Amino acid sequence: MTRLGTAIAENVIHHYGRSAFLSKLSDPFWFQAFGTVMGMDWHSSGITTSVLGALKRGLNSRSDELGLFVCGGRGRHSRKTPQELWQYAEKTGLQGDSLVRSSRLTARVDNNAIQDGFQLYLHGFVVTTDGEWSVVQQGMNADNAMARRYHWHSATVRDFTSEPHSAIVGEHQGTILNLVDARSEAAQNAILATAQESPEKNVDTIRRLVLPAHHEVRSRNVDLKRLGAVLAVAHEREFSDFASLLLLEKLGPRTLQSLALVAEIVHGAPARFSDPARFSFAHGGKDREP
Repeated sequence: MTRLGTAIAENVIHHYGRSAFLSKLSDPFWFQAFGTVMGMDWHSSGITTSVLGALKRGLNSRSDELGLFVCGGRGRHSRKTPQELWQYAEKTGLQGDSLVRSSRLTARVDNNAIQDGFQLYLHGFVVTTDGEWSVVQQGMNADNAMARRYHWHSATVRDFTSEPHSAIVGEHQGTILNLVDARSEAAQNAILATAQESPEKNVDTIRRLVLPAHHEVRSRNVDLKRLGAVLAVAHEREFSDFASLLLLEKLGPRTLQSLALVAEIVHGAPARFSDPARFSFAHGGKDREP
């Protein structure tokens, strides 16, 4: 897969340029076909990990020649993405802080701002010497062991917080919390307004909104210490845009969900919209059934 994938990538870059190759990576149908041609046959399970791993092995050794570098991967490899981007930026003269911010934002959007039941476990970041990039990342639903893939291309991202994806591939989940829907601007502004208010006031409100399945509220159901700390930091930093708030340390899906609930109750700003996943594939799965 490494040899064939590298040869195909080299041909695309030679004939059409690096930007065109990134555009193809951000196309889920092309990405799927690419994995099939590279040797995954019809069995789509594992294509994302295998394709990105093969490209990283094959392209990075020729990054000087091809002008393209692959960062990240699955699990612990995904956490090395910032370090890899900084090293590539120092080598090429690119803005490392901007690339790292883009990497972190794509992960925060797909894991936190879009709450579709899938938690990210794979993050692939492909960048060129021109600073253009494509992100392919995958999430897993722990309840049904199904996966979902998220595709990005910097050339088409106008705003990280307003429908920034090239595509999201997976089974449609109906109505979900989606804070990067084009209609979510009011919710984003309301959440920012909430973060700028007194942390004590917000903690008290959230304690009354986020309830467990049982009637009584037990001490373990609300981590007020952690929640208060996150809100206090957000209040001190005086964020002016929603993207910066998404990058706040320890602002996870549950805290963001709580803020969205408060924003809806206080400001009437909706945050739940139709799942942005547009399609899935006809074949694949670990059960060998199409």
